[in-house]
Amino acid sequence: MAGAPDRECRIDAVDVHAFRLPTDGPDGKEQDGTLEWDSTTMILLRVHAGGRTGVGYTYGDVSVAAFLSGTIAPLLRGRSPLSPPALWELTGRRIRNAGRPGVGAMAASAADIALWDLKARLLDLPLVHLLPAHHDRVPVYGSGGFTNYPLDRLTGQLAGWTEQGIDRVKLKTSRDPERDPERLRAVRAAVGDATEILTDANGALGRKEALYWAHRFHDEWDVRWFEEPVSSADVEGLRMLSERGPARLEIAAGEYAYTTRDFVNLVDGGAVDCLQADVTRCGGITALLEVAGLASARQLDLSAHCAPAVSAHAFCAVRRLRHLEYFHDHVRFEHRVFDGVPTPVDGALRPDTDRPGLGLDVKWADAEPLRVHGERPPA
Repeated sequence: MAGAPDRECRIDAVDVHAFRLPTDGPDGKEQDGTLEWDSTTMILLRVHAGGRTGVGYTYGDVSVAAFLSGTIAPLLRGRSPLSPPALWELTGRRIRNAGRPGVGAMAASAADIALWDLKARLLDLPLVHLLPAHHDRVPVYGSGGFTNYPLDRLTGQLAGWTEQGIDRVKLKTSRDPERDPERLRAVRAAVGDATEILTDANGALGRKEALYWAHRFHDEWDVRWFEEPVSSADVEGLRMLSERGPARLEIAAGEYAYTTRDFVNLVDGGAVDCLQADVTRCGGITALLEVAGLASARQLDLSAHCAPAVSAHAFCAVRRLRHLEYFHDHVRFEHRVFDGVPTPVDGALRPDTDRPGLGLDVKWADAEPLRVHGERPPA
């Protein structure tokens, strides 16, 4: 360690950026069970103190950048960067009347991640070594398989992950349920019997329809994971599927949980067999540590939703860790705008312990053509 930071160190600047990357799907679009999109937007926050810069980000609408610039950034300036949870508490109070869920939670998440990254850099530590880590790597599953992919692209993408040593793959389902048998037959043939297949309906189905497909997915294609078969807001429906579905098919949800109470509702409602959390939505690393404690206390595994470059560090601190979603859109984006992004080895992401913080540096020349908010910092 280079030395302890000055206790009087204060945050002297905060800058906010947003970048939009077009999708590479058919006709420039991607689809899941309930949504179609043509781009992904990353909102990036940088926090500066003591000659170091912390980086945090989330994925959402560009309005998250405006929320950060107008509401959260002014709160951070002049504060000590050495206690991210204390600033997380202040941020939660500041955004109370603006609305904590949704945009507010995503903005708070990006800020909290940047503050943890900054503290680790000030201490000259990799972030994973600053956190209460239980693991030194996070298993991943390949995720994409969009519903508008033709069969050759669908099977090529998922089989490509297995060739990289990733033994779990996920495809989107249920936009047109009657097409799913053909898609699942093709995927099973492409990845082989040893690969675990996960499915994600993104809340597209009704309760009885979801129960029908849960049995078919499991019995015909040995699917062991059915994510959001019904809306994650339908706690009773999720519980019904968990109780009445195949014993070896897990029901998963949690990616749209924005507050700790959202996770409590899912857990206390008996809605999930495996809980999910998105560190860039749920309130950041500080909130994720609370969720990890909840999952551990209730004997539930916790799976990371997307944002692999951050999740690779953050979820090492989750005792009941299951795996991390290595999501096609976010992998493309993070490799485009950051230097230092980890790649899977033997089916897992391992944080780079030779670099401080998250180990990420912005590649401004590559990011700049994607800019939709803010200005490039001076060289």
